[in-house]
Amino acid sequence: MFSLGIIFLILFLVDLYVFQAVKTVSQALTPTTQKILYILYWSVFAITITTILLATNTSRSGVSPGKMYLASTLFGIFASKLVVILFLFTDDAIRIGKIVWNTSSSDTPFDASRNKFLSQMGLVMAALPFSAFVYGMVKGAYDYRVKRVTLKFPNLPKAFDGYKMLQISDLHAGSFVSTDPLKEAVHLINKQEADLVFFTGDLVNNVATELEAHLDTLKNIKAKSGVFSVLGNHDYGDYVQWESNEIKQRNLQTLISAQGQMGWQVLLNENRLIEKDGQQIAILGVENWGNRAGFPKYGDLDKAYRGTEHIPFKVLLSHDPSHWDGQVNEAFHDIDLTLSGHTHGMQFGVNIPGWKWSPVQYVYKQWAGLYQRGRQYLYVNTGLGFLGYPGRVGFLPEITVFELKSA
Repeated sequence: MFSLGIIFLILFLVDLYVFQAVKTVSQALTPTTQKILYILYWSVFAITITTILLATNTSRSGVSPGKMYLASTLFGIFASKLVVILFLFTDDAIRIGKIVWNTSSSDTPFDASRNKFLSQMGLVMAALPFSAFVYGMVKGAYDYRVKRVTLKFPNLPKAFDGYKMLQISDLHAGSFVSTDPLKEAVHLINKQEADLVFFTGDLVNNVATELEAHLDTLKNIKAKSGVFSVLGNHDYGDYVQWESNEIKQRNLQTLISAQGQMGWQVLLNENRLIEKDGQQIAILGVENWGNRAGFPKYGDLDKAYRGTEHIPFKVLLSHDPSHWDGQVNEAFHDIDLTLSGHTHGMQFGVNIPGWKWSPVQYVYKQWAGLYQRGRQYLYVNTGLGFLGYPGRVGFLPEITVFELKSA
């Protein structure tokens, strides 16, 4: 209750401060119009408080799409208010300067009113991030992009020169309110005519039932040599409360079985050998292994690696990219390519040629795209779905196609 009280106080002070800009800009309006505007403004604050209280009381019951859209809209409004505050701070700095100047010169009259132009600019500029948030929900969340990456390896068997592998990740099926977007994504996936398709974890948000509406869609994903998947941290049901551990484990088994029904092979700390023209490569898959506090280490790479020692080329599917620095490139130097997801690129940031930025980069060293250390590569897919914020800005939903080449 104390923590909630602090949060509510901060939200109130922010709203009270931004309200000064609203009052300044609306001075020319009629009293009735002003009253309606003020009621609407503080209604948003009331809705925010109510939403936080409801979310606190139902924090272990999972997240519905409706909750996500409401919470994200309110967060977008709050983030926009922070932009207004920057302009109000500037205005206050000028006003303080006027006070200081007035005390040293009695001939200078002091105008204590706020600068209307700065208040107007603050509100106009605040509309930019809010518009980006809304656009990300309406358009960005389903603006699927196919990224193509060519990788050269001196140890790649000649039979696999030109081999095409496709990666998707972080579907979070429970976040979708319709089956249509994933049908479009599956069409794009199949259009690539990949030899192998990989899914690198977080098929659902919390529970296996989220997948039911999308089973018929996802089972249509085709690959010449098979579809392989691994589990992500959300697939275990660790973020909801269960009546018993037995029910929780049953949920996980249901999710694994559902992937089998879709024709996907779930790799649970194991490997598969792919053969072409008498030559082989190995696909290793581990359960979730996070190198950060709060994320479990269910994965067993030693077990997954066993039996592939003699295979010249190895691809590892591991959901969390922190596994790469945490274990892969420390003890398994002959794993050529690791494919991960998990970060989503935080679903928000700047992603233009030559420059990418997202707040998630301050948490994860490898968080989006291709990384190399010596002869080993890591690729972090920013995900096909979304979680929390039901949208994407900058880091759009991704389908990655890798073409392997013999150097």
